[in-house]
Amino acid sequence: MGRWEELEHTADLALHLWGVDLADLFATAARGMFALLVDLEHIPLTEERWFALQAEDVEILLVDWLNELLYWGEREELAAYKEFDFVELTPTSLQVRVRGGPATEYHGYIKAATFHNLEVRATEKGYETEIVFDT
Repeated sequence: MGRWEELEHTADLALHLWGVDLADLFATAARGMFALLVDLEHIPLTEERWFALQAEDVEILLVDWLNELLYWGEREELAAYKEFDFVELTPTSLQVRVRGGPATEYHGYIKAATFHNLEVRATEKGYETEIVFDT
């Protein structure tokens, strides 16, 4: 399973992410992002959504993915997602089922995932990247 660590950033929030494959990296990015906002252990698995996205490259796909989750997390009431089952994930498209539930409150605010210095890198152990969130 992937992992993340929060990075110090002058004005925004940032994460360093690692995953054994692209699905693990994308799931880790989503869990890390929501962990900046809520205590994921207290989020029930009562909501399910399906997403299908296409993009020109993996960096655009990652940003679109995270921003789509933020949108749906705030759309009707506060929610967070923590389980991700990818049906398809390539560097330019994804189909995924996400599960999560309501959050009583967010303890922070993220406007959007950004492209600031974003580069998804293949390594000997999988994939890694750093992502900055506009707050």
